[in-house]
Amino acid sequence: MSKTKTILIVGTYDTKAEELAFVEQVIRDQGGKAISMDVSVLGEPGHPPTHSRHEVAAAAGTDIAAVAASGDENTAMAIMARGAAALALRLHARGAFDGMIALGGTMGTDLALDVALALPLGVPKYIVSTVAFSAVIAPERLPGDVQMILWAGGLYGLNAFCASTLAQAAGAVLGAARATRRPAPARPLVGITSLGNACLRYIRILKPELEARGYEVAIFHSTGMGGRAFEALAGRRGMVAALDLCLQEFNNGLFGSIINSGTTRLESAGAAGVPQIVAPGAADLVDWPTWAPLPESFKDRPVHVHNKLISSLTINAEERIFVAREIAARLNLATAPVHMMMPLGGVEAWDRPGEVGHAPGDLAAFYAALRESLSPRVARTELDCHINAPEFAAAVLRIFDEWVALGIVPPAQSEPARVPA
Repeated sequence: MSKTKTILIVGTYDTKAEELAFVEQVIRDQGGKAISMDVSVLGEPGHPPTHSRHEVAAAAGTDIAAVAASGDENTAMAIMARGAAALALRLHARGAFDGMIALGGTMGTDLALDVALALPLGVPKYIVSTVAFSAVIAPERLPGDVQMILWAGGLYGLNAFCASTLAQAAGAVLGAARATRRPAPARPLVGITSLGNACLRYIRILKPELEARGYEVAIFHSTGMGGRAFEALAGRRGMVAALDLCLQEFNNGLFGSIINSGTTRLESAGAAGVPQIVAPGAADLVDWPTWAPLPESFKDRPVHVHNKLISSLTINAEERIFVAREIAARLNLATAPVHMMMPLGGVEAWDRPGEVGHAPGDLAAFYAALRESLSPRVARTELDCHINAPEFAAAVLRIFDEWVALGIVPPAQSEPARVPA
């Protein structure tokens, strides 16, 4: 495979031409190629781009004069973001570039995130931003494989600090484009959500058993960004089955924690027609940053302090009923088979007698609401065991094997699942 890679550079060439030209020069100095996309609205580019702002506006179904007259900067840049995302996706489908890098403050970052979200998983995406990974960026705006770096000293032209950051970013995206391996599994891929072994342990059985059946297994850490990647892959039909067995990050989104995976959690697989085996792993908890003050509604709750980053708070019966109904509302819309696994003996390691999460009455209320809310089209299996018991994993494998026998999940000797471009 050729090591000569092309990077798409996205930015406002009317105000940041010097910085963008510097990034392009670093890429070329390192043996790469570059194409550029101007997303500015009002000014003429200070450096001639490969793809002009007129092309970007046209990709959004309009022209630059209409964008400029649209009313305000937010409306104008939203139009340009739509055009930039459409144009980038079209260019990538033609093989015009291998990775992207974008520069910006809040306005440029907003647009860059839309472009990054439009591109498939596995395409290197690097954003140099004055608000890199800031709390102002909602989790649903972050692609599962985006890279960001703080643009220190990045306003109004080049300086030593700015150049250092830009050079590092340019080298990183080019290196990633050279080293990346397109996610195209040699075997059909099964995606599983989980937490670490201290909380959920079914992976120790499921992974080797599924691999022995001939499947490739990808496990997604359900702490926000893992769920974003899981949803993105499922939404592109990049897996033959979704074993969504941990829903703590779904709770986080419902209760306003920043440790969440966005508003589409539990929707993408069903909308894409990917069969799902679902379980309420850790659905009795909400993660909250250990360093952040708790909202009044969560004060005086039993809490498990996981580390200096995350603490897990228990939710009460009323909140669990709300969660159950929200889970059901999403699964009921699925266009492919869904099977809900219901381990009645507990849903995570701290949901045991003597532990902070143990509240059998609250768990019973959750399951009652789930039974009431799930559509009859959603199959369910109730298990008189804990989610970490071997019986739970064995039951998941039984359903999986039945689906293979019925042709719902393709057998492992079939064509591999591939992530669409």
